[in-house]
Amino acid sequence: MTDGSNNPQDDPIWVQNGSDLNWYYNYGYQPTASYASYPQLQYVPMLWGDFNSSFTQTVINMIETGVNVSYVMSFNEPDGTFQSGGSEVTPQRAAARWATDIAPLGAYGVELGAPAVAGNEGGFQWLQQFFTACNGSCNASFISVHWYGNFQGLASKLGQTAATYPNMTIWVTEFADADDTLANSQSYAAQDFSYMDRLSNVIRYSYFGAFRSDVSNVGPNATMLDQCGRLTEIGLTYLNVSGTDYIPYNVSCTTSVSSSPAPTSTVNTQSSNTASTSTTYSPTSYVQPSSIPNPTQQSSSTSSYSSTTSSLS
Repeated sequence: MTDGSNNPQDDPIWVQNGSDLNWYYNYGYQPTASYASYPQLQYVPMLWGDFNSSFTQTVINMIETGVNVSYVMSFNEPDGTFQSGGSEVTPQRAAARWATDIAPLGAYGVELGAPAVAGNEGGFQWLQQFFTACNGSCNASFISVHWYGNFQGLASKLGQTAATYPNMTIWVTEFADADDTLANSQSYAAQDFSYMDRLSNVIRYSYFGAFRSDVSNVGPNATMLDQCGRLTEIGLTYLNVSGTDYIPYNVSCTTSVSSSPAPTSTVNTQSSNTASTSTTYSPTSYVQPSSIPNPTQQSSSTSSYSSTTSSLS
């Protein structure tokens, strides 16, 4: 996520002319203050973990005061530990919190997102245990997918998810080719964007790289901004804008590194282009997790398809 507190000057990048982004999330349930002047970015609240919080009432208050809250997300990597960036929630406890904190929002016309587990097989098993514990009462309309690896692995994960949960649409809310070479990171990102843009069941996606390369915990090559806050090739492609693409790190902040034209993505700009950018843990009723969650290790797999929108992570 973009560190809005350390580099607020980067915020306008995501809403520049031509940008495809139209939503964001911040792992909390109160909008990021620095995005208040960007009405084109719809905010999606999240119940991050199993903490005492005013999540439900806060979201209801936003709706009743005219804020457009069409979706909510739930439980970020509950199968993982706090140390790995997860929210450490058992499937049974998550099902109980769903009934009290998430389900009531359905009465307000809000679409409810299933927990976003890690991309490994353990995460998938956690999700199945969650729905078993729900006993048919957790009416999620979409499911969030996380993937850190190559294109083939992401495509396989999407195929597995679609086959297992055919009645839910898919959001890919964290993905990147972590800790790889620059060439691989760029190539896989371009394939990922293009592929998901063509999949009708992938409604939104949010790349995990909307921060500067010098604070990245997925490796400097995967980010959308270089260490100076300028768009990399991945960033230009993701936003679907033109300009000079900068290599991510070890460059002068006053010198252009590349004058090659940036590739463009074929983002389907329906009603849901996305930007999951800022990582401000707004809730004050629990201890903040780390500002940039650590992706958990996951195994690779194979292929699937989509028509979507893009967001920042």
